[in-house]
Amino acid sequence: MNTKILVTGGAGYIGSHTTVELHNAGYEIVIVDNLSNSKVEVIDGIERITGIRPVFIKADCTDLDAMKKIFKTYPDIKGIIHFAASKAVGESVQKPLLYYRNNIDSLLNLLELMPQYGVQGLVFSSSCTVYGQPELLPVNEEAPIQPALSPYGNTKQINEEIIRDAIYSGAPYKSIILRYFNPIGAHPTAEIGELPNGVPQNLVPFVTQTAAGIRKELSVFGNDYNTSDGSCIRDYINVVDLSRAHVTAMNRLLNNVSATNLECFNLGTGKGLSVLELIAAFEKATGVKVPHKIVGRREGDIEQIWADPRRANEVLGWKAVENIEDTLRSAWKWQQKIG
Repeated sequence: MNTKILVTGGAGYIGSHTTVELHNAGYEIVIVDNLSNSKVEVIDGIERITGIRPVFIKADCTDLDAMKKIFKTYPDIKGIIHFAASKAVGESVQKPLLYYRNNIDSLLNLLELMPQYGVQGLVFSSSCTVYGQPELLPVNEEAPIQPALSPYGNTKQINEEIIRDAIYSGAPYKSIILRYFNPIGAHPTAEIGELPNGVPQNLVPFVTQTAAGIRKELSVFGNDYNTSDGSCIRDYINVVDLSRAHVTAMNRLLNNVSATNLECFNLGTGKGLSVLELIAAFEKATGVKVPHKIVGRREGDIEQIWADPRRANEVLGWKAVENIEDTLRSAWKWQQKIG
């Protein structure tokens, strides 16, 4: 029997791509997702790519009784990859209590249940937002955790502290915290991709929707930052590259390779790209123009951040390999498919 992994938020953007890579690596998957920011049809896309249909359970990770029922039904779950969280910086500023309730309660429930059911490891989906606006670039894992600039970022910081405290207390499991930079793109088959509900909160879906004529124009939030062209700089990482890192992390946890019970890794390309540079790269890769305008800065945005991924490269044994042009073409191919 293949090793069973629980993927929370597995019908979501990163969760669905990671499920594909886990299937490819021989794992058996149970997905739990409340479909608040995803669609059940994503499960069909996973099956079309891999030929395997993961178990799917519609449930909310903040519902302790529902989660207990899942673990009782599947008592042989050995690892958890925890994606389920509200994730939009701007929305978190407007709805902070929703973010604290959803993002923190869901983790607490998992950590409480893991020892009861012998779950060995947790891969936690964190974010480079924990570094705030870093003092030094690129950012390595020793960079100080800065005061969060949004409730979303604060929930990631708090959750990391909760995991650290639980493991320090002697909890019988290990955890790897993966701090993502900016995931973009779609699976090369265009069977799955980023599927925002309503107006996209992330840049690339807004770019592709604008290119497709769904949106009139893209708003670039600020051109007066201390960067080469005045727009914010981010480290954009292909979602399939990112997903493969989760498989590597889970292998590491279940094979007891890690020297300590808690490890953190930055997942990025090591290269920063401004918003205006990304728009230009998309236009070059696809030949499609993206109407855009400069507007005022957006509350909660960090000026510039990109990763130093050397620890992930050397210790975790993972490296981002996809280039920005292919990644943006995959995003455009996905947009053309979904219309």
